[in-house]
Amino acid sequence: MKKSLLLGLFAMALSSSALAFHCPADMKKIDDAMAKNPMLTAEQMTEVKKLRADGEALHKAGKHQESVDTLAKAMKMLKIDM
Repeated sequence: MKKSLLLGLFAMALSSSALAFHCPADMKKIDDAMAKNPMLTAEQMTEVKKLRADGEALHKAGKHQESVDTLAKAMKMLKIDM
C-alpha cells in the first residue's frame, strides 16, 4: 500500500513538472505567431494578448493546468497546432 501511495505521489510530481515546462513553450509559440502579424481583428488581438498575459501570470503562480488551458485558448485563436 505504501509503495502505491509513493508511486502515485511521484507520478503527480512528474506531471506537475511537465505542465510547468509546457507553459513557457506555449508562450513562445504565441509570441512567435504574434510577431508574424496574424490576420485577427483588433478585438481578437486584444483577447489573445490578454490570454497570453493571464497564462503567464497563472504559470508564475504555480497554477500550471490553468495556465496551459488559458494559453490553449490563445493558441486556438491564432490557429497554432497544439
